[in-house]
Amino acid sequence: MAIRIAEKKDFEAIKKLVKAHAKFEKAGTLSNNSLNRLSNYIFNIDVVECLVVELNDEIVGYATFMKQFSTWNANYYIYLDCLFLNEQTRGKGIGTQIMDSIKIYAKSINCSEIQWQTPDFNKKAIDFYNKIGGKSKSKERFCLNIW
Repeated sequence: MAIRIAEKKDFEAIKKLVKAHAKFEKAGTLSNNSLNRLSNYIFNIDVVECLVVELNDEIVGYATFMKQFSTWNANYYIYLDCLFLNEQTRGKGIGTQIMDSIKIYAKSINCSEIQWQTPDFNKKAIDFYNKIGGKSKSKERFCLNIW
């Protein structure tokens, strides 16, 4: 198994995982236009970092994250937007390895914290995040579509 930075050749597999992730989180169907923009942000604009998990020449998971700023901490942090593993690879310690890779990256760019969210119905993810030392913040997330 390898956890590595995504390459353009991985994008078809990433798209399948992103679609499965959206379905798992009951987020609806993703448009091809959105997925094409994602490719551009990962590989061309360099706004978001994307790790993939490769097992036996197959991409079985991914994580996307980016550097953001916290006004209250007056410091940068890493925002983990997505972490998803296919069903067959969950519970094998791969999520912990992905988080360790993101920690190393965060430290390398002087970020002292990683933040993320998960739906309240995703009890397995909540248990995993608690197990690795994550602390829950009580906040509601809002979305305002403007176009």
